[in-house]
Amino acid sequence: MKGKFITSAQVDREQLDWGELGWISRPSTTGTTDITVMEVTLKPGMGHNFHKHPRQEEVITVLSGQIEQWLEDQKQILKPGDSIFIDADVVHASFNTGAAPAKLMVVLGPCDGEGGYVAVDVSGEEPWASLR
Repeated sequence: MKGKFITSAQVDREQLDWGELGWISRPSTTGTTDITVMEVTLKPGMGHNFHKHPRQEEVITVLSGQIEQWLEDQKQILKPGDSIFIDADVVHASFNTGAAPAKLMVVLGPCDGEGGYVAVDVSGEEPWASLR
């Protein structure tokens, strides 16, 4: 087969303190080597703190809710339909500043590591620790 249907019920969901990751496509589920696709839900007031993906580019699209999106030391509020492109090895963060959960579609490429995704937390380092 040259592809795979993925129903919502088949998405592997991971619960985190700040929300949920829904793994739509990664090497272990689809055999992909080029793209990792996630559905991310950020709880109100929570976020994915400052981090980077050393070998992966990323696109984040807001599906519902709103987020305060950081790209290095610059921030912007993103609403449904808004997106951001992030080069590999660039520090960024996403925080839900709304009253409802924020749902995002996240695409990274190429795949990195066994899970298709490698994030390096830099939230405790300066200047990131003092930005927010």
